[in-house]
Amino acid sequence: MSAAVDKPNNALLHVALALFVVGLVAIAAIFVVPAVSEREPGLPLYLIALAAPAGFLLALVFTLRSGRRARR
Repeated sequence: MSAAVDKPNNALLHVALALFVVGLVAIAAIFVVPAVSEREPGLPLYLIALAAPAGFLLALVFTLRSGRRARR
């Protein structure tokens, strides 16, 4: 077998981690914006915060796919 077949593709994991981190930063910003200024965070910030659960779900999909690949 070649090394490309044995090595799992980690691109999905990297995308999942990036989305999760972006979502966590947006969630932190939702709490920081009212503390620093006197206005509420805007709708785009709340929409960007949805990247955290999306990243979590992608990481879960990666985990399930890599576990299935290991059993073969």
